[in-house]
Amino acid sequence: MTAADSGDAALRLDKWLWAARFFKTRVLATEAVAGGKVHVNGDRCKPARRVHPGDRLTVHRGEEVFDVEVLGINDKRRPAVEAQRLYAETAESVARREAEAERRRQQRGEGGRARRPDKRERRHIRRFIRKEGET
Repeated sequence: MTAADSGDAALRLDKWLWAARFFKTRVLATEAVAGGKVHVNGDRCKPARRVHPGDRLTVHRGEEVFDVEVLGINDKRRPAVEAQRLYAETAESVARREAEAERRRQQRGEGGRARRPDKRERRHIRRFIRKEGET
């Protein structure tokens, strides 16, 4: 089946999510649907639920939330450029995700991420500790 097929085309939700590249494997897509992370037309559903062009999906993936409309059906996992043609993300969803990403970026910038000292920094730490012990 492809996006160009007839209007009565349908595909399992977990398989569509995998083909549209929302999840890396079908198992992850199935677990997300079964765990309530995906809603079709506002309703919680099962992985075997059939999706049709025109259905609206809400997909929670980690901290990201996608609101998309199904535009096409393809049962094969194709390159990302082709997969993006299977759905259209709403403008509100894009704006919300970008605002959330910006918020996370700023949060990360304020506190900074703790990392292990590199070799040069360890040398400085050892020197500092030795000098502290001498006095």
